[in-house]
Amino acid sequence: MTSKSKFMGKDFLLESEAATHLYHNHAAKLPIIDYHNHLSPKDIAEDRQFANLTEIWLEGDHYKWRAMRINGVDEKYCTGSASAEEKFLKWAETVPSTMRNPLYHWTHLELKNYFGIDRLLNGKTAKGIYDECNALLQTKEHSVQGLLKKMKAEVLCTTDDPCDDLMYHTSMAKSGASIKMFPAFRPDKAYAFEDPVAYVKYIQKLSEVSKIEINSLSALLKALENRIDFFASKGCRACDHGLEKLPFSDLSVEGAAGLFASVLKGNSLKTKEINGLRSVILTHLCRCYHAKGWVQQFHLGALRNNNSRMKRTLGADTGFDSVGDFSQARSMASFFDRLDSDNQLAKTILYNLNPADNELFATMTGNFNDGSTPGKMQWGSGWWYLDQKDGMEDQINTLSNMGLLSRFVGMVTDSRSFLSFPRHEYFRRILCNLIGNDIERGELPDDLELFGKMVEDIGYHNAKRYFGF
Repeated sequence: MTSKSKFMGKDFLLESEAATHLYHNHAAKLPIIDYHNHLSPKDIAEDRQFANLTEIWLEGDHYKWRAMRINGVDEKYCTGSASAEEKFLKWAETVPSTMRNPLYHWTHLELKNYFGIDRLLNGKTAKGIYDECNALLQTKEHSVQGLLKKMKAEVLCTTDDPCDDLMYHTSMAKSGASIKMFPAFRPDKAYAFEDPVAYVKYIQKLSEVSKIEINSLSALLKALENRIDFFASKGCRACDHGLEKLPFSDLSVEGAAGLFASVLKGNSLKTKEINGLRSVILTHLCRCYHAKGWVQQFHLGALRNNNSRMKRTLGADTGFDSVGDFSQARSMASFFDRLDSDNQLAKTILYNLNPADNELFATMTGNFNDGSTPGKMQWGSGWWYLDQKDGMEDQINTLSNMGLLSRFVGMVTDSRSFLSFPRHEYFRRILCNLIGNDIERGELPDDLELFGKMVEDIGYHNAKRYFGF
């Protein structure tokens, strides 16, 4: 590449001849298995046709809201009462200020890959781009399923609460659509004891759905088992948990039962009690996952909802979360060791949010790989604030040094947006560039067939085998 290389041209992020070969001849052709996202099952199954670019691009996207707020944009243009076009124009005016933030790359990759637009988005080009995209969004090729097909999406795993009826997964499976959509079990609310009032309401809902009166800890566990069975009947083969850190406690089941009874009465628990009760429930769930042959995922290290005023106004997951600095290693090791000691440790993917924990997570997975499955314990792709060029490079390099990059199950969008799938391309380009540059420097052998296969495995085949899709 030269200083005059076209921005986001065909060799974007590819700095060597080997890198361009690996990407264009191996990575670019791969389908996508997106085994963790927060997409709407309803929108997928009903093949939603979005009315405008704001609906599909800005609704629910706290990455963009956060950037707009930093840029001095009033909240009414993020989550408030402004019109769809006004919100888009404010986002377009913000885009030039996002340079060197991954949003700048993602924005232009999305415009190019979905709509064929290679103009830079800014205040001057916004109206023309908005109108052009809106017109395309009315065509069948730009419905939800049409957009997914453009990205060669083959398998999607959504994120679903135990109380969900999975009706859209059922209808999607019956539709004969080429895209496969599976649920993923996310039971975080089943052990969210910090707000006893909200928790009791949730337990009432879980009781109704499972048809099990949850009046004790044992009843809760039976209800969750009931929902696991139901999810499995709908093709589920993965679960996910969002935690500050993995809980570990020596609390007995009897002691946990007493704490659960107290919560059902609306009483608050101390932090140590919450950790103990959560540990008992999560350990039981993990044994159930192992019995089902599921893959369990843990997203660890986010410090959420830091702005209490905005949480009261907008609710959770609206862009006020940050990297946390929790102590991870000892409780994580103890948690997995307890499961491994009984040979009940399921295939596991760990994601960290604090880059200071990279080596910790990479080496932790090596402690519990037992030869039963290639890459049984995985250190997952760069997540959230690490889902950017430096974060991906650090994750790939650290995994290479401390594990086996060749067994890595690759990238996920972890997104609520149907326009986020170029993140797979972004990851694949970065992966090919790192390997290609090592080949050019003589640090790896000049065997493009060998590394082409490795790139294809990481980008697609490893995940397909690992999850059994």
